[in-house]
Amino acid sequence: MIRLKRLGAIGLMGVIFVAAGAEIGRLPADQLAKAVRSDSISIPTPGELFAALEKPGKTNWSGQYRGPMSMTYRNRAQIALNLGGLIADGFIAVEAKDSQQVKNIGSDIIKLSKALGVSENLLSRGNSINEFAENDEWDTLQEELEATQNEVKSSMQSHSDQDLVILVSLGGWIRGTQVVSAAIMQNYDERSAKVLRQPAVVALIQSKIGEISPQLRGEPLVKNVSQQLTGIEKLVSFPVGKAPSVDEVRKVNEAVGKVMEEIENKAIVK
Repeated sequence: MIRLKRLGAIGLMGVIFVAAGAEIGRLPADQLAKAVRSDSISIPTPGELFAALEKPGKTNWSGQYRGPMSMTYRNRAQIALNLGGLIADGFIAVEAKDSQQVKNIGSDIIKLSKALGVSENLLSRGNSINEFAENDEWDTLQEELEATQNEVKSSMQSHSDQDLVILVSLGGWIRGTQVVSAAIMQNYDERSAKVLRQPAVVALIQSKIGEISPQLRGEPLVKNVSQQLTGIEKLVSFPVGKAPSVDEVRKVNEAVGKVMEEIENKAIVK
């Protein structure tokens, strides 16, 4: 689970969306200098997407919670995609300043991480997260959550599981986009809606999927997600300078929501 510092998050979003052709305003040089990149994948994290909304106090974060998910997936690709989604849920709980939800999600993240063979160092991270959440130390908690995700990814990379790092990032982006589009529908704002213009980001995701090992790329769930990204890319390719309508935002939300449901569905993986 990760929560980037807000200036760093907005800075990185500025870099990403300038490359994607979005118009979200020019950032001061000092903010750009603080942009954070935790690994070689430039897929926006959920925290970066949430920060780009730039609507503090207006978003009903607790209204974006979802029900409990399975902790007994056997397919490693599905575990990784769901781990990314859980990371996004952690961002939501932090934004909502819900200490119990942070602790619950933190526990689930450790369970899925252990299923992937991630470092036991995560256990101590989990204890720290619980302590900071219990004491409402939100600034410190954000840093600890960031360190937790970095721990997950670095452990995977050290075990030559770069494929799973890509899938964790993908799962986080899908869930993050689902939450952002839902928040925009609830409180429509043209400036915030432009955040959803991400054709270059989706193209990057597709290229990263193309780098995954043929065996993993050929699994039914991964193939299905990749195929649906083609349609999502069209939905997020709004004209430059034009904010998507509420109906267009709804279509994006429905498309990523469908993918998220399939990622959670144990029956789809064979």
